[in-house]
Amino acid sequence: MMKPWLTALPVYNEAQYVDEVLENVLQHANQILVVDDGSTDGTPERLDAWAKRLPESVAVVHHPQNRGYGAALQTVFAHTIQEGYEGVVTLDCDGQHQPCRIPEFIEAGQHADIVSGSRYLKVFEGDDAPPQERMFINRRITADINRRLGFSLTDAFCGFKAYRTEGLRALKITDDGYAMPLQLWVEAAAAGLQVTELPVPLIYLDLERSFGGSLDHAETRLNYYNQVLDDAIDLACREGRFQPSEGKNGQADSPCSEKSKRAAS
Repeated sequence: MMKPWLTALPVYNEAQYVDEVLENVLQHANQILVVDDGSTDGTPERLDAWAKRLPESVAVVHHPQNRGYGAALQTVFAHTIQEGYEGVVTLDCDGQHQPCRIPEFIEAGQHADIVSGSRYLKVFEGDDAPPQERMFINRRITADINRRLGFSLTDAFCGFKAYRTEGLRALKITDDGYAMPLQLWVEAAAAGLQVTELPVPLIYLDLERSFGGSLDHAETRLNYYNQVLDDAIDLACREGRFQPSEGKNGQADSPCSEKSKRAAS
């Protein structure tokens, strides 16, 4: 018998938010996994205190060094599968996701393999204005994903998601960084997973958040995301994991066809 849904938070240097976020998450989730991705600001000690105080509800995994957002989620996915949970809800630990919406994601997860939060699907009262360059990149990449993979997404990068374990087993996630969602969408399309979006408010508490090194430059980040998307599609095509027939997401042709057309032109 599978365990009920897990709630998981990837964390890196969130000492100013982690206590308040966990307090709120505990009001809506019974089983919580926090993956500390090599934090150096006191976050690990705060998390260990939570796990010691509430061992039946809070589990913590520490990465000895910072490996990246994608690496933290890979740890979450592996734990979800290995421990036999029905699924997992992921949210960030920076205060930008509202824990009160966790039950909505779990409910939607009964009818889809992946439930993805969208900050652009609905306007909420009090929404923050997103940083223009982030919104521009999100829209560009989201449009490209929809065109190439047959989805109808409005927000390709939101970290507030629900994954059914059955669907997680079909994903081959290897990207350790912030571009991991791009590989995720390619893997979901290749596996024919059912995807739906759930509207969430636009909340930005830290407009200066770094993506790391050269990725803080918008054009460099966009080029990097495009390359990751190309590479993920190329790999799935070479492995023969895309089917040309229409699938669950309404794609009428394989993404591999576009590559073939470009090569022939």
